[in-house]
Order: sequence, then structure tokens, then C-alpha cells
Amino acid sequence: MSTMLGLLQAIPYEALLIQTLNGIVTGMILALIASGLTLIFGIMDVVNFAHGELFMFGAYMGVVVISATGSFWLALVLATLIVALIGAALQITTLRPLLGRDPLTTILATFGISLVMQNYALWQFGPVARKIPEPFSGQFTLFYLEYPWYRVLIAVLSAAIIGGFYLFLKYGTYGIWIRATTQDRVMAEAMGIPVSWVHTAVFGIGAGMAAASGVLFGPLVGVNHAMGLDWVLKAFIVVVVGGMGNLGGSIVASIFISLLEAYASIWVSPAQAVIVSFVVLILTLLFRPTGLFATPK
Repeated sequence: MSTMLGLLQAIPYEALLIQTLNGIVTGMILALIASGLTLIFGIMDVVNFAHGELFMFGAYMGVVVISATGSFWLALVLATLIVALIGAALQITTLRPLLGRDPLTTILATFGISLVMQNYALWQFGPVARKIPEPFSGQFTLFYLEYPWYRVLIAVLSAAIIGGFYLFLKYGTYGIWIRATTQDRVMAEAMGIPVSWVHTAVFGIGAGMAAASGVLFGPLVGVNHAMGLDWVLKAFIVVVVGGMGNLGGSIVASIFISLLEAYASIWVSPAQAVIVSFVVLILTLLFRPTGLFATPK
């Protein structure tokens, strides 16, 4: 115990604050990805293994649009819409015929879609990572370090997108249909709600949210065909820790896990800090399998 207290006292407050900001930024991007994944599972009971590739496709669409127009903001909007349409088309052609069958069937189908999309991106764009330029490069002074404004913008935009989606679910007509389908799809269908098209819209919205996060995070990393793998693993961890199908729980779990990894990286390398999220996943499955932040029924 005394050793642990000594380590905590030896950490500068500046490092803690910087890591807190980094954790919040990463957490908001992760929340944006996981929200789409949680929504798809909550409505359709589909574990979407292709979600990481939709994230990757969004980043590549951002690269293509920026190369053609030079506008990051236009790339963000168009990439979101294009990948949302791709997601809707995938649901209609591949997943809709499989609904109601053994869950393993849809898992294998989304895994197959993931492999096809990943190899298509490798064939189309090559193995060399692409770069999305930041829309602006200003920085502000935080203690003795320069912290990029763009990282702050990522957190703000991610929160705005999630907040807008929440308002849509709560007050929009189609949002009410989605909530009704979540609660009781049989009753929703009996009330005249087109459940099959709600499924399509939900999958498209989830794909669009993944694409938006891909464009937003693209300037911080190289865009490549395998970039979705790490993020979809984290998103699945978040969905389990937050509670399967629980949108609010996924958002809280995203920030919680990202902060834990950020703080852990003070002592170990970022690659080793990732182990923290798997530890949280194992403990959740052992002691609270419904999720740490699941709403009690």
C-alpha cells in the first residue's frame, strides 16, 4: 500500500491532467463507435463484426473526399452519408434474410462482410497508410505542454453527434419507432411500425456513426485497411461493460475504460496499458455479467 501511495504522489499533476484530457478525447471517439454497435445489437440482436470496417471505410471515404474537394467538413458529412447508405444496403441484402435464424449465422455473415471490406480496401487503396489533414492546427498551452485544439474538437463533435442522436431517439417520430422496437418488436409490428425498415435504418445509422468517428480520428493516426480491428475490439468490450444494448451505459463505459488506459500509460507503455480494458472485461463477466453500468430492471 505504501508503495502504491508513493507512486501516486510521484506523479505530477500536469501528467494526470494531460492523461485525463487524452482519456476523454479517446473515450468520446470510442463512445461514438460503440453507440452504433450498441444500437444495432439492442434493436436487431446482431453482433456486428463488420463495425470496425465501417469505421475504416469512413476514414477512407474522408481521404477520397478531401483529395477531391480539400474540405474536411464536407468529407465528414459525405463519408457519414455514404457509409450509412452502404450499411443500409448491407442490411437489406445480407442480414435481413438471416434475421430470426441461429445467431451464429449472423455472426458468421458479419465476419464475412468484415473480411470482404478489409480486403477490398487493401486492393483499392494499397497497404501504405493514408493521412487525413487536420482542419486546423492550433494549440493551447497546458502547463508546460502544447495541447492541440483539434483533440478538444474531437471530443466536442463526438458529444454533439451523440447528443443529437439522443434527441432524435427521444423526440423524433422515427426515433420513437426505434425505441418502441427496442422494447417490444412484436408489439411494435402489431401497432403498424415497419420493423424491417427500422432495422435497416438502425444499421445505416450505426454505420454512419462509425464512419463519422473514422473521419474524426483519421488525422491522429494513419488510415489503413486494418485500422478498424483495434477499435471494434474496444467497442465490444465497452458494449459488454456498459450493458448489452444499453446506450447510456456504453457511453459511460467508453470514457471509464479510456481514462483507465490513459492513467495506466503513465507507468507502462500505451501498448501494455490496453491490458487494463481486458482486465475490466474479465472482472465484469465474472462478477456482473449484465454490465457495470446496466440499468437495473
